[in-house]
Amino acid sequence: VQLQASGGGLVQAGGSLRLSCASSGRTFSYAMGWFRQAPGKEREFVAANSWAGGNIYYADSVKGRFTISRDNAKNTVYLQMNSLKPEDTAVYYCAAHREKGSGYTFIGEYNYWGQGTQVTVSS
Repeated sequence: VQLQASGGGLVQAGGSLRLSCASSGRTFSYAMGWFRQAPGKEREFVAANSWAGGNIYYADSVKGRFTISRDNAKNTVYLQMNSLKPEDTAVYYCAAHREKGSGYTFIGEYNYWGQGTQVTVSS
């Protein structure tokens, strides 16, 4: 599985962006997640969902503002980001691991990673 993230950019605080993560292989049976890494900080969990989309998880810092979704027919996962804040500035990575009903929020569970896309939110 090879992942390609896109959709990042520069946006003012309060604005929106939608990130996409396209997979070269089928996303069926893979849990998908988004993580981010700000300068000088560790990579952190943002959002994840199970292969069928029934289990969805968000970091507390993005709940109510970000929405993860997926289209398995297109082998693509999305992250809709609304009400962006300067502290959301980071490189965003999509990731995948074989669905096993757990481990959605743990970075160590993911063994496939995209290259990252930069999101910059100006104040």
